[in-house]
Amino acid sequence: GVCGCCGALRPRYKRLVDNIFPEDPEDGLVKTNMEKLTFYALSAPEKLDRIGAYLSERLIRDVSRHRYGYVCIAMEALDQLLMACHCQSINLFVESFLKMVAKLLESEKPNLQILGTNSFVKFANIEEDTPSYHRSYDFFVSRFSEMCHSSHDDLDIRTKIRMSGIKGLQGVVRKTVNDELQANIWDPQHMDKIVPSLLFNLQHVEEAESRSPSPLQATEKEKESPTELAERCLRELLGRAAYGNIKNAIKPVLIHLDNHSLWEPKIFATCCFRIIMYSIQPQHSHLVIQQLLGHLDANSKSAATVRAGIVEVLSEAAVIAASGSVGPTVLEVFNTLLRQLRLSIDYALTGSYDCAAGVSTKIIKEHEERMFQEAVIKTIGSFASTLPTYQQSEVMVFIMNKVPLPSLQQSIEAGKAGENRNRLTQIMLLKSLLQVSVGFQCSNMLTALPSAFLDRLLSAALMEDAEIRLFVLEILISFIDRHGNRQKFSTISTISDISVLKLKVDKCSRQDTVFMKKHGQQLYRHIYLICKEESNVQAHYEALYSMLMLISIELANEEVVVDLIRLVLAVQEIAQINEDNLTAYNRCALFALGAAYLNLISQLITVPTFCQHIHEVIQMRQKEAPYLLPEDVFVERPRLSKSLDRLGPEVFFWQSKISEVLGGSGYNSDRLSTPYIPQLTDEDRLSKRKSIGETISLQVEVESRNSPEREQVPSEEITYETLKKAIVDSVAVEEQERERRRQVVEKFQKAPFEEIAAHCGARATLLQSKLNQIFEITIRPPPSPSGTITAAYGQPQNHSIPVYEMKFPDLCVY
Repeated sequence: GVCGCCGALRPRYKRLVDNIFPEDPEDGLVKTNMEKLTFYALSAPEKLDRIGAYLSERLIRDVSRHRYGYVCIAMEALDQLLMACHCQSINLFVESFLKMVAKLLESEKPNLQILGTNSFVKFANIEEDTPSYHRSYDFFVSRFSEMCHSSHDDLDIRTKIRMSGIKGLQGVVRKTVNDELQANIWDPQHMDKIVPSLLFNLQHVEEAESRSPSPLQATEKEKESPTELAERCLRELLGRAAYGNIKNAIKPVLIHLDNHSLWEPKIFATCCFRIIMYSIQPQHSHLVIQQLLGHLDANSKSAATVRAGIVEVLSEAAVIAASGSVGPTVLEVFNTLLRQLRLSIDYALTGSYDCAAGVSTKIIKEHEERMFQEAVIKTIGSFASTLPTYQQSEVMVFIMNKVPLPSLQQSIEAGKAGENRNRLTQIMLLKSLLQVSVGFQCSNMLTALPSAFLDRLLSAALMEDAEIRLFVLEILISFIDRHGNRQKFSTISTISDISVLKLKVDKCSRQDTVFMKKHGQQLYRHIYLICKEESNVQAHYEALYSMLMLISIELANEEVVVDLIRLVLAVQEIAQINEDNLTAYNRCALFALGAAYLNLISQLITVPTFCQHIHEVIQMRQKEAPYLLPEDVFVERPRLSKSLDRLGPEVFFWQSKISEVLGGSGYNSDRLSTPYIPQLTDEDRLSKRKSIGETISLQVEVESRNSPEREQVPSEEITYETLKKAIVDSVAVEEQERERRRQVVEKFQKAPFEEIAAHCGARATLLQSKLNQIFEITIRPPPSPSGTITAAYGQPQNHSIPVYEMKFPDLCVY
């Protein structure tokens, strides 16, 4: 201590440190003396820790005395020593250095905070040779995050402090992210400070920056802003994130967006996740998607605008994730989205977020829920478009299986509310399915439309709801249209030259032929039944027209063309006979639909006599009955006629004539001359149609025709009561049979083994006794009336040969 008073007796390192400070701080660091100090530190590295401690002592004293010039000189000296000295003992020197930086950051002076930050950033860029086990950066993370949120009155100073805070956080990340022995920067305690600080600066664009004319005209000073720096730092942080760290980095983003209500405008949220998706490694994309899905579930009772924002961000993220991977749990993604869709429907119907309690503090706006539902459907389409074909097919089957249909296998909610919920669910799910099918491209129709999927889809086509039928038609069209011809048939017309449409036509492949052999009749039947619906509007007829034409172009061979012509002629007969009491518009629309289709198909198959017949009928309609052509029917104000029952034969397409002209060109005339009659199935009954009576009457008619005693039995008068009784009885018998089967299955599932064994044993004993009786009769048959049995050759035999002794030809023996 005594020696310390005398400069000559002070330790050399202290003298060297003192000599770098000039008498006047404005003169700056004494460079020659700084070189001596640096040389001494390199020559005697064991003295580094003492040099650092002494410099730290002087700096703290100068800060407290407000001698800021000497503070700057001390920090400059520290920086130079750090840059020059890379040895094993630098760790102890760093402790003193960090202590000095912390002192500066604690100061209220913005210039000192910026000075300390700049020194820390220089230190962060140094790669140390030896690890540090005890160094902590908790204070620096907290302080730099606080600086990022600076609210200084002066705009320029506020900007500088925030930029220093961002640079400091960037330095902390660079210093710690690659060193496993140092503090783990990915811990939630650090990420919860770093990420919101960066997002805060991304979110708040200062007025001075927003007034900047353009990036090209901006000065160099204006180009560097807290927003741009924060974005660069966030990208760097996310780019360094490993698989296990993604969750900790994304969770603070979600919390920040929640706390500041940033989902509703959704612009900032979308921007954030665009940065995230492009910054992280592509193979980690699905982790972000899963985080967003989990957050959507957590916010299932939030306002519709918030949920819609999350869903739209999901949609954007899914498109970007296509270059990487959407993850192994693809169906879970769609399951979550469909669950949210179903919840939204419930919210809109009940007006409450808590359906059980029936009480909600929030007012649910139906139009907002509708907006959310549209966002979910759009997102489902975005997700599906990123998947390979086989997964898209799985997704469509998955969605279709969730559509509630009026079938025996799936229960439908009863009551008015249940019907509304079912209808909305059906429409939303079919909309989702349409969104997926629009982007679906598959050359093999057997793969694209498996039987189970097609059966469920077509059963929805027979529902009474016109909107649902239209969705089904659009979905089928999107599957069949593989060459982009759909738009060319958007308007129905009797075009005279088909070449102007520039259709893309390929030869029907073997797989398509197999598909039509398997499912063709099913498709025809549903087209026929949809044509009979009274609630059809112009959109339905346009979809039916597109469907018929696309089948003709994409899936048709000669047999299919013949069947389609028969189908269209049968549709003409529906309008002509009008057994279903269709309106004048429906009848004229069916006539016009048939004319437009036959006009195009005649030009496609290029049989001159066929073209001539079609052209003659169309010309006759133009003269006599223009209301039977699409140009008069499918317009804003259709011109119709009520005298459809008094039409002459010249305005109709005749099956006999078409059969004759096409038969002469090699087509199957026998099949062409046979009228098309659809096969009725249980599907009609399940689709709430009035076809139960039709089915029963058909069965009665078939049975009566096959009965040999039909002439002896007097015909019974059929009244409404007898039909009603027949329906009720048949339903009751079915119910009894179903209940009996259920009891049998339940018995074998739940009964003890001994009881089942005893039951089966009794049945076996009964069966054996019956068999014994049959064998007894077979071996010793009763005597014939004449007392003898005449053999094949007319010789009498007085005894019968046992069955086991009889000789049978080899072909008769099983």
